[in-house]
Amino acid sequence: MATKEEVYEALHECYDPEIPVNIVDLGLIYDVQVDGAKVAVKMTLTAPGCGMGGIISGQARNKILELDGVEDATVDLVWDPPWEPGMMSAEAKQKLGVG
Repeated sequence: MATKEEVYEALHECYDPEIPVNIVDLGLIYDVQVDGAKVAVKMTLTAPGCGMGGIISGQARNKILELDGVEDATVDLVWDPPWEPGMMSAEAKQKLGVG
């Protein structure tokens, strides 16, 4: 069985193709639930109209499914609360020159 920490580690390997920062540090991951062999993630995108949503969420799901003990993974895109730059980690803000 994977742990929540292992799921976050795997998600650190997923990137928005347009931004050189992983989706965790961008603040796009809102929730991770591990229930035995099933993992459910709620995430958002930097903008609702982002055309990369399916690619990014698919990449996240595939990384989670690579973890030992994970048999099923769902990645749901949510829009509440809306993403804003203040959700980024300090490292991401520095890398992108924000705030």
